[in-house]
Amino acid sequence: MFSFLKKSAPDAKPETAAEPAPAEAAKTSWRERLFKGLAKTRAQWGGKLKSIFSRGKVDDELLEELETLLLTSDVGIEATTHLLDELKKAAKRDKLDTPEAIQKALADALLETLQPLEKPLDVSGHKPYVIMIAGVNGAGKTTSIGKLARYFQSQGKSVLLAAGDTFRAAAREQLETWGERNNVTVIAQDKGDPAAVVFDAISAAKARGIDIVLADTAGRLPTQLHLMEEIAKVRRVIQKIDPAGPHETLLVLDANIGQNALQQVKAFDKAIQVTGLVVTKLDGTAKGGVVLGIARQCPKPIRFIGVGEQIDDLRPFSAKDFVDALFE
Repeated sequence: MFSFLKKSAPDAKPETAAEPAPAEAAKTSWRERLFKGLAKTRAQWGGKLKSIFSRGKVDDELLEELETLLLTSDVGIEATTHLLDELKKAAKRDKLDTPEAIQKALADALLETLQPLEKPLDVSGHKPYVIMIAGVNGAGKTTSIGKLARYFQSQGKSVLLAAGDTFRAAAREQLETWGERNNVTVIAQDKGDPAAVVFDAISAAKARGIDIVLADTAGRLPTQLHLMEEIAKVRRVIQKIDPAGPHETLLVLDANIGQNALQQVKAFDKAIQVTGLVVTKLDGTAKGGVVLGIARQCPKPIRFIGVGEQIDDLRPFSAKDFVDALFE
């Protein structure tokens, strides 16, 4: 039996997030929260970079130390090699001879590497615009859906949530709580077929003129082939009701897993054709360099990044802001 849920308990709180007080939200800009959220990654880079660049020339010793730093920051071999090559080219071309010049050259190389991933999600092409969200257990998938709902509402869009994780009652309950907080409808089912829940949600969105459907799916590991086939079935069912759908397939990645994120992107892309990424928990790790590995090895657009537990701590990815936060 399907249930259609609307906000009825304004004091309900999800287990994993707390909404900031209005004064706090107004006081702290997104850029400031981003800089604070990347503090651990910046700490991994900051002092070491100053020491590495202090000699004021790009020589073999500097390149070796920088290579070690990048690899230990989960940048990955391919991206590290690319960045070192770019730095060597800049040193030869521009005759870099000060720590400041070397750091700027590295920052420029980072920005050039990440810029292609900065592709804000455009939801104007379809109504309802169906976004399917996937990821492994614990990546922050359901919480990200709640934050995405708030983000799209702030853009003037109406939102409907589909509780497609029918395996875990806690996931459904958490999504329902987010629905109450955001004052949006959640379509859920106590048990049964996730594809049926999503199908029903899209039908309801069409009937009600809703702008965006955010469809949750059960967390799964790429090695769980039967579950990967199930999520592929959800995609096929969406296409039955809307041949163009899903219009976006977001994979939620926990930044703490570092280079393992690359394998997740490849596995989920094979099963459901990932079109964008949501990178969460950047505030809790020094492995923020993994986004550079993504840029070089599996360059899917990073639609959103998360740097905290507050409801507004998930925003569109900006390559320049990200690079600035690594150095300042």
